[in-house]
Amino acid sequence: MKFAYFGTPYVARDTLAQLVDAGYTPTVVVTSPDAQRGRGMELTPCDTKVWALDHDLPVHTPSKIDDEFLKELSSYDCDLAIVVAYGKLLPQTAIDLFPRGILNIHYSLLPLYRGASPVESALRNGDTVTGVTIQQMALEMDAGDILAQEEVAIAPTDTTLTLRPKLIEAGADLLIRMLPAVEAGTLTPVAQDAARATRAPKIRKEEGLLSLSNDAVTNWNTYRAFRESPGTYFYANKDDKRIRVKIVDAEFASGVLPAFRPTRIVPEGKPEQSFTYLSQNGWSPE
Repeated sequence: MKFAYFGTPYVARDTLAQLVDAGYTPTVVVTSPDAQRGRGMELTPCDTKVWALDHDLPVHTPSKIDDEFLKELSSYDCDLAIVVAYGKLLPQTAIDLFPRGILNIHYSLLPLYRGASPVESALRNGDTVTGVTIQQMALEMDAGDILAQEEVAIAPTDTTLTLRPKLIEAGADLLIRMLPAVEAGTLTPVAQDAARATRAPKIRKEEGLLSLSNDAVTNWNTYRAFRESPGTYFYANKDDKRIRVKIVDAEFASGVLPAFRPTRIVPEGKPEQSFTYLSQNGWSPE
């Protein structure tokens, strides 16, 4: 099969690398356009584009999926498309372009956690099991028929930094195992039960605000969910000033009286230096 690959961040890059290692090389790669990043706000290509160009794959970075781009994409004569964290909703005209449709890896056991933050939502809710779903893409977000699913356990100490790589590997492995059946046309899609659907909306930075006097379990799960991005923080009084303090690392003690404790912090105004947390009103440089 000739297939197009849509993806943007490192999640898509790592999945693409596993596909190519397994012998599935896309005919064309589509990513989001270069974006301003870093302190200098320099125009920078996304992770997937960099990897694809390093491996001599043709790359397109359309600002929008319009008829002009779809005409260009159709020249590659692909049977199928695979989408992993692309970052844009694809219109029906794009879905219709591929005779075998579009496959999407979603990092939850659909219909649970439809939306932009399935990994964060599972951690924030204290789930002990999540998984990956290969779905046939439909116009409604994450509502397509299910082609395959696999559970992934969530360890009590998992954060987004440790859970997401497990899901990336599981999703790519599941996709690789099912692609021969996709090519043979022997898969039977299963419709999602919309009545069981839950949402995982895009996360806002302000959701990372914690009060250290709040429930320890809630604080721990929020920290786990936002460890990678957007991060968690609290406000503290220091030298008669109220400052914002970013939590870099934290620990959790279970038991009769569960406790959540930051261990490394970065106070506002000191972006280059981290501190060992002592109390809400005190910390020492590392």
